[in-house]
Amino acid sequence: MPLDLDALMKRSDELWEESILPSLKKFIEIEALSPAFEPNWADKGELDATINLFCSWLEKQKLSGMSYEVHKIANSTPVLLVEVEGTGSGEVIFYSHLDKQPSKPELWSEGLHPLKGVRRDPWLFGRGALDDGYGGYLCVTALRMLQEFGIPHPTCKFLIETCEESGSFDLPPYLEKLTDQLGNPDLVVVLDSGGPDYDHIWTTEALRGLVSGTLSVKVSHEGVHSGMSGGTIPSSFRIQRILLDRVEDSLTGEIIIPEMHTTITDTIREQAKTLAEVIGNSIWETLPVIDTLISQSESVEESLLDVNWRPALTVIGADGIPSVQNAGNVLRTNTDLKLSFRIPPGIKANSVEKIIKERLEDNPPFGSQVNFSLDPSADGFHAPPLEGALLQSLHDASMHITGLPPLATWVGGTIPFMAMMQDKYPDAKFLCTGTGGPGNNAHGPDEKLHIPSSKRLTAVLSATIAAISS
Repeated sequence: MPLDLDALMKRSDELWEESILPSLKKFIEIEALSPAFEPNWADKGELDATINLFCSWLEKQKLSGMSYEVHKIANSTPVLLVEVEGTGSGEVIFYSHLDKQPSKPELWSEGLHPLKGVRRDPWLFGRGALDDGYGGYLCVTALRMLQEFGIPHPTCKFLIETCEESGSFDLPPYLEKLTDQLGNPDLVVVLDSGGPDYDHIWTTEALRGLVSGTLSVKVSHEGVHSGMSGGTIPSSFRIQRILLDRVEDSLTGEIIIPEMHTTITDTIREQAKTLAEVIGNSIWETLPVIDTLISQSESVEESLLDVNWRPALTVIGADGIPSVQNAGNVLRTNTDLKLSFRIPPGIKANSVEKIIKERLEDNPPFGSQVNFSLDPSADGFHAPPLEGALLQSLHDASMHITGLPPLATWVGGTIPFMAMMQDKYPDAKFLCTGTGGPGNNAHGPDEKLHIPSSKRLTAVLSATIAAISS
């Protein structure tokens, strides 16, 4: 039977209000820190609590042909696998995660708190509301609507992990263990992305990879009065500056390790030009920068290339440095910096880890003690193009529901699962989408989910997956 897109949209709105939002608010109340931020996650039980909450909601959906199981391997974080028998041809794997980044409530606006779901239309505020608590709810609801309307649908598997914000280092053993149950998907759907506005349906064609670690510099065994030592003991902070200059041009921000760069083709440049014409300067205008700050990119087109197809370094943490309030006149023993390198799609993380480590550690300045301790890394992702009935259905549903065609974009962030699944299922198509957008501030203060675009995406995704069985 033909799809009634208006009925799908109406039902999506109802289910979000009646079912998804109440459960999502309860999810926000669980801190559920990813294991990299909470070593005692098992004792706290909050990752298990998020899965239990989701399973409780899942049972109320009354999906025909549904079964689910929570999987635990040794001391690894838990994984939930939901299976729904198809009423038509094809197989789909949906992916999302339930672990979260740290909260820092002191940084949130008045009346808001990371562990309290607050609705101020069009937003739902709270840590994890956007990244990525809503993903599993949205995908299951998209399938539920097909069953309610009697539309044939493919066999669906929902893989929900609790280690994504730590780089998904627990996930590979589960992918191996669950190979038979995961089957051979025609399509892999990931709800952990978004786009430059809330009007279009956005698909993500490319993601950068990630190499991170802690760069430690030690110069003494105890702090020394800076009046007695400054000028003779080299500062650990100055040595950090010297070392960072080995990997990054501080004037331009360019990464000066050739192996971390990829060739930017004419096709990619043309895509950047087209995308820049659509979004204008909207991304920069929504960033919370001070009024006088100037972008280091020469144009919107170059900015798109800079944050998606070129490597970049960010110092995301520091140890050994007291607060300004508590800083005495002491030359400190050490400075430790947490470095985060984003690498372009196509660059293998393990191929550049050794290069970065050697570049930072070789010939330590002034004979200082230097160590770069690597964290688990992740490769980038470049999706094969959607085509045929799948692409047509996505286009038609988007045009009908939003009045605009779906658009492809790139996202400079990293979803480790994408590269893992592309390696495991090289013939599968990928639909990486989501409702992240300007001002949503995932991981940061006042994280928020845009409710209207989430409702629209639910209906569009429902129509899109139905096309697999058409």
